[in-house]
Amino acid sequence: MRKIAKKSYLLISVFMLILLAACSGADTTGDGDSKNADGTVTAKIGVISYLSGPGAAYGEAITNGFNLALDEINEKGDVKIELVIEDSAGKQEQALTVAQKLMSDDDIVALLGPTLSTEMNVVAPEADLNGIPIMGTSTTAAGIPQIGEYVFRNSLPESLAIPAALEKAVAAEDAKTVAILYGNDDLFTKSGFDTMKEEAENMGLDILTIETFQKGQSDYNAQLTKIKDLNPDLILASALYNEGAVIMDQARKMGIDVPFVGGNGFNSPQVIEIAGDAAEGLIVATPWFGDKDEPKVQEFVKKYEEEYGAKPDQFAAQAYDALYIMAEGLKNAGEADRDALRDALAEIKDLDGVLGKFSFDKDGDVVMEPTVLVIKEGKFQLFE
Repeated sequence: MRKIAKKSYLLISVFMLILLAACSGADTTGDGDSKNADGTVTAKIGVISYLSGPGAAYGEAITNGFNLALDEINEKGDVKIELVIEDSAGKQEQALTVAQKLMSDDDIVALLGPTLSTEMNVVAPEADLNGIPIMGTSTTAAGIPQIGEYVFRNSLPESLAIPAALEKAVAAEDAKTVAILYGNDDLFTKSGFDTMKEEAENMGLDILTIETFQKGQSDYNAQLTKIKDLNPDLILASALYNEGAVIMDQARKMGIDVPFVGGNGFNSPQVIEIAGDAAEGLIVATPWFGDKDEPKVQEFVKKYEEEYGAKPDQFAAQAYDALYIMAEGLKNAGEADRDALRDALAEIKDLDGVLGKFSFDKDGDVVMEPTVLVIKEGKFQLFE
């Protein structure tokens, strides 16, 4: 009798648990897949960002962009997203460690980041192997979306940005000769150099010298002296903002007055903050221009300034749009499932964002036109 009573009690308990689950208004499958009774998809997304160390301004802007978009998306209610944010400190090993931690959580349906192409080069293969969609919002080195079918990016690659900037600079200066300066210990800056060299050669420019440096270097006297003696029409520089700003400052102090054409790492207000007047005349290409006279852009700028007390840069704008792209993917997938989200992301076409209309190509790379800017009177302006 005791056994029968115990079995009856267990059956009743199981029945009550099933009933409670059915009445809870959510359906959870254990693969990060949940949907509310009203059809709203809920999802956790992991973020890997460069939040401490010398390049933390990138990660701060990116995280701000995510958080601003998060509030808006959750308020609209089509999808509900929770972000789980981890710091990579701009280091490959740490980026991989936190990525593995995030990927081990079955409730996390996708990853955003990491910040640097060098980090993405080790994290993306792991994400692809684990079948979790990963989107770079600031990774612009060649070949990243080609790592695997789960790898995407919405950041404009150097292969599109640098040629656009160089074409305009050459036309404006009637340039015939260039010197190239790049960081040779970073995938991102090395990739930028590769594009600069290839494009300069394609345009028939005479490359007078190629100079290299390392992350954290503070003295560029030897490289800049050689460049000054050769007197090029333009200096092409592939660097993160820390080194790039110092290079320009030292160049101007040495009397080098030719224009710099920068890679994507120069697209930060920190360049102006560090280099001051020495940043004047820097030419860059970017998908983002905060002074664009479009309601969507100006609304974003206003909200960002109110929230963070500064104007958004390219990295904040790309992150803001990236979370909206993820939200669109979740909405179209109809569930917080990794495979379904990957397929939905691949189908996104002409989504309106603050950067303009956005689509992915067949490789998961961005389809977008760059805008060429110049630093003039202490701020980024259209280069015309």
